[in-house]
Amino acid sequence: MTSESPDRRQALRSKWDLRHADADKSPAAVEVLTRNLHLLPAEGLALDLACGLGGNALTLAQQGLDVVAWDISPVAIRRLTRYAAEAGLTNLNAEMRDVEAAPPPPRHFDLIIVSYYLERGLIPSLIDALRPGGLIYYQTFIKAAVTGIGPQNPAFRLDDNELLRLFSGLKLRYYREENRLGEVTQGVRDVAMLVAEKR
Repeated sequence: MTSESPDRRQALRSKWDLRHADADKSPAAVEVLTRNLHLLPAEGLALDLACGLGGNALTLAQQGLDVVAWDISPVAIRRLTRYAAEAGLTNLNAEMRDVEAAPPPPRHFDLIIVSYYLERGLIPSLIDALRPGGLIYYQTFIKAAVTGIGPQNPAFRLDDNELLRLFSGLKLRYYREENRLGEVTQGVRDVAMLVAEKR
């Protein structure tokens, strides 16, 4: 899936290990999830892909789903495993996994959530990994940002409506991308959010 060298992948792992080691606590779930908890299935298997410290995974597990959380950073996985144990969440399994080298298997998950991670070449594998009726929750940065948060490399930001195009074969259930429209000090800026259902 990835053409990067092993040295480049190790450098990436080290970068995220440092970032996660310095974080004070597990982050909260992203807005696309908190705004759309009512769309979650009553049961099933969820994947938090590139989970970081696992705010999304913890929320999904608290909602009663069985959760698998994958990240390239062993530091993030150790911390998330500890958070889950402290919360008594036995339905959350955190694993170190390079998803670009080992994407999820086909027709395996009822829900996949991805936040602040963008590897366009992986999108078809994510769609394939959903079971029929499965949901994708996606939130990441856009190029037409209002603030300076997020990656500086435009390759890791979405073009206008790109998230809609990437998941055009799915049924749209929720979408938000305000861009620079209107009063930029209000609303949801800098990100696009999508919930879509596999047919």
